[in-house]
Amino acid sequence: MSQLPSSSRSPMFGRYAGSPTRRAVLAGSVTGVALGTGLSVHASPPQSSTDVRHKWVRADGVDVFYREAGPADAPTLLLLHGFANSSFYFRHLMPRLADRFRLIAPDLPSFGFTQIPAERNYRFDFASLSRTATAFVDALELKRYVLYVFDYGAPVGWDLALTYPDRVAAIISQNGNAYVEGLREEAWAPLRAYWANPSPDKREPIRARMTLEGVKGAYFHGVADPSSIEPESYTLDAAILARPGNADLQIDLKLDYKRNIERYPLYQAFFRQRQPKLLAAWGKNDQFFSPPGAESFRRDIPAARIVLLDTGHFALETEGAIVADEIRRFLSD
Repeated sequence: MSQLPSSSRSPMFGRYAGSPTRRAVLAGSVTGVALGTGLSVHASPPQSSTDVRHKWVRADGVDVFYREAGPADAPTLLLLHGFANSSFYFRHLMPRLADRFRLIAPDLPSFGFTQIPAERNYRFDFASLSRTATAFVDALELKRYVLYVFDYGAPVGWDLALTYPDRVAAIISQNGNAYVEGLREEAWAPLRAYWANPSPDKREPIRARMTLEGVKGAYFHGVADPSSIEPESYTLDAAILARPGNADLQIDLKLDYKRNIERYPLYQAFFRQRQPKLLAAWGKNDQFFSPPGAESFRRDIPAARIVLLDTGHFALETEGAIVADEIRRFLSD
């Protein structure tokens, strides 16, 4: 698939004429060092708009870390990650699309590098994550964007769409579920058991998902060639889960997922009433969300584009180039 010229017209954003290369300073970066040349030690090369910048912004009393790439005046894609990862998941997708789009990927609270002051007394549930995401888009003054939702990012994104329906230019769901048909029974059995009869002993099967082996297994499941998975991905996820107290916090958050399933009818009503342009790019071997979750979007959005990929849950790890091409084609139609 060919790339879009910078002057092409997008029916949902209007004309984008591109922008010249800009200089920027990365948070946490170091200045250039002269190696026996005439360069000043303070000199830094011009930064391409396809480079990823790393930033923080205060939103909802939380210091939200986020990655950004692309020209500031380009059409915006808001990328919402899942469990147990962070904005790091989008590290390859962002440069692939940054010539044409502005991409913004926050770390949700308790994930990645987002920092929560102790005095904030943050409540770790999905309603709180959604409120913080709403405050985040307000802090960045994002008035129009394509929602890219993955895993946990889906209910957060759906809540954001209900709050600001007119800001949603389109939706890309990469294994971001909104239908009970998409819930694989075997994967959800431990949670359903807890919901039916909450008790401390029913938390322990969920804890196994919080270990390095548990995280790694989810990355490898359904992947034809495990050597294509970069070890940085699951290692970073596991390291963040291993922070003091985080595993128990994440178990609580998983147990709160019932709230999202109960809200599925609200999300589906939004799809029916607003008829957003939607692409579902779905790893068909996902052990948590099955292909019927993707196909069900057509029940409410008949024009939805469904693409099933021969990979697992973390589709960008193995099929990132294909997903990027699908996004280009989808947003140029």
